[in-house]
Amino acid sequence: MVTNITNLGRSGVSDWLIQRVSAVVMALYTLFIVGFLLFSSGLDYATWSGLFAQTWMRIFSLLAFISIAAHAWVGLWTVTTDYIKPTGIRIAAQSIIVLANFVFLVWGIQVVWGA
Repeated sequence: MVTNITNLGRSGVSDWLIQRVSAVVMALYTLFIVGFLLFSSGLDYATWSGLFAQTWMRIFSLLAFISIAAHAWVGLWTVTTDYIKPTGIRIAAQSIIVLANFVFLVWGIQVVWGA
């Protein structure tokens, strides 16, 4: 039996909820970006920069980045616990995943909120 020490939530129900809520946030963000691209005439750097200069868009992007990180972690935790049985290898793989997830999250925040 695999122990519960490295999952994001405290139970399968909370992990399930994290997956569903994060999926909804990612879907809304994707639909918004696609809609913006389709309905913006004369899309140029100034328009794109203007969109991401808005505080609400930065917060929406931050929420999307956090959702991607949480969704990826729960999904990859599930895959690694299902398919990697040796504890040492599983913990090593999960550590690499956590590190990569953290780097991508920080990088995304830096891109959107950076000067």
